[in-house]
Amino acid sequence: MAMPPKIHDQISFDSPPATDAGKKTKTYLQKLNCDHKIAVGLSGGVDSSLAAALLIQAGWEVKGITLWLMSGKGSCCSEGLVDAAGLCKQIGIDHHIIDSRETFKKEIIETVVNDYKNGITPLPCSRCNRSVKFSTMLDWVTNNLKTSKIATGHYARIHKAKDRVSNIDLPGKSEGRNLLLRGVDKSKDQSYFLYDLPQSVLERVIFPLGELTKKETRIEANKLGLRTAEKSESQDLCLAEHHGSMHSFLDAYLPPKEGEIRLEDGTLLGKHDGIEHFTIGQRKGLGVSWTEPLHVIRLEASENRVIVAPRSKAGKSICNVNKVNWISIAPPEQPINIMVQVRYKSLPVQAKLIPIASEEKGFENNHLSTCRLEFKEEQFSITPGQAAVF
Repeated sequence: MAMPPKIHDQISFDSPPATDAGKKTKTYLQKLNCDHKIAVGLSGGVDSSLAAALLIQAGWEVKGITLWLMSGKGSCCSEGLVDAAGLCKQIGIDHHIIDSRETFKKEIIETVVNDYKNGITPLPCSRCNRSVKFSTMLDWVTNNLKTSKIATGHYARIHKAKDRVSNIDLPGKSEGRNLLLRGVDKSKDQSYFLYDLPQSVLERVIFPLGELTKKETRIEANKLGLRTAEKSESQDLCLAEHHGSMHSFLDAYLPPKEGEIRLEDGTLLGKHDGIEHFTIGQRKGLGVSWTEPLHVIRLEASENRVIVAPRSKAGKSICNVNKVNWISIAPPEQPINIMVQVRYKSLPVQAKLIPIASEEKGFENNHLSTCRLEFKEEQFSITPGQAAVF
């Protein structure tokens, strides 16, 4: 059993990092060509806490900022504010709280509820990163702290195209771009949720934990005696954490609405109390029985109907994706072979990406926003509302 960290009222940053990854990160941060003034987005967890500590170790002038998104329990709520404030006091930096509850309600809560109501399974974390967190923090620090950069505790990396290592062979033009790379810890990598960040944001963001594993993060935080060093992991989705479950969150906003559960041939199997409680690929909790296990393959919002089928009929080999944000390469003019991830916890799989250009916009200036994916093997759980990250 891990020993709890030794808590100090004031942290000393005189000793070197405890791990090779920590030492590498310190050197990288020291050599970055900028004014070394930064604000760190703090959630009250160990990851963002260590991001701030590593920057201080590297000699940066650091401020702490926390977005207040909801009242109550959770890392994005009042509870997280208290832990973030305590951490800032411990490491000796200023802490600023930005009240973003109205923005979060409009951009995330209302859109998420509306999506579920219409049979779509949204990806609120990615939307929040672009529409709430990063944009709000960058605007605030520019206007109030007179600095241009922020850092967060995400496990991801950003490289300049001209600085990329030679073994990254990209199938398209990448000159002058900020490349978004996975974090080295594949089990914690969060680049999937960052796919929608534009170049203007990636230019001003630093991810100090990109080269660290979660284990190394704990080691570094324990050595420093950070008060958050052994804080337990939060759930991936703050809405579920805040309400106890995603089911409870949706029940708080959508009244029960009885509908049918049917096979593709129209066979009625049972009833449900709201399509918002179902998602493509779901097997458990359907409330119906059949001669073989069934999975949700379609949600028909207009009819308030859930369509199910055996797994053998649930795969798809083709899908279209829209609202594509081209990060590491310019929009391709020809089909390219890619690896694509269609769910956060799914593995990347082989596919061919075929660009679909509109007559009005063509391929210039990142206007290519729709593509077709042809998978090498049929995929299970391709879900409207989720992200396909190449």
